[in-house]
Amino acid sequence: MMIKQNILLLITVVTLLTACNSENKKEIDVKSIKIEGVRLDNTKLWQTNIETTQGIKKMQQIMHSFSDRKNVAAYATLKNELETEFTTIFQKCTMKGEAHNQLHNYLKPMMPIFEGLESGNLEICKANFKTMEKHLAGYANYFK
Repeated sequence: MMIKQNILLLITVVTLLTACNSENKKEIDVKSIKIEGVRLDNTKLWQTNIETTQGIKKMQQIMHSFSDRKNVAAYATLKNELETEFTTIFQKCTMKGEAHNQLHNYLKPMMPIFEGLESGNLEICKANFKTMEKHLAGYANYFK
């Protein structure tokens, strides 16, 4: 009888740990991310300038290192850090033609997400955080 209880306890603990672990470490399926208004160069990725890609990667790093997810004020700080990189991308943009247009189609939807990050409502902040995380991950589906 004691062995059955121990096995049941072990199964319960493993199940709970697995569920908690997968809850905290959900991976974004990057290939499935579609950004409305952005298209490929036929079937190829658009070539960007290095500063743009570095800026997006910096924004992804900022998002990844953000840990104060229960503090509304922290989201406003996050927004400011992201907007600084966003502005730098625009300032250093040397792209021309359709690649430039598609990059702008990619970047424009971030503006309302920034606003949501400083909404003052924790649930809205969290939702916009997830939206931004997904949007940034989608960069690799259109640009190189």
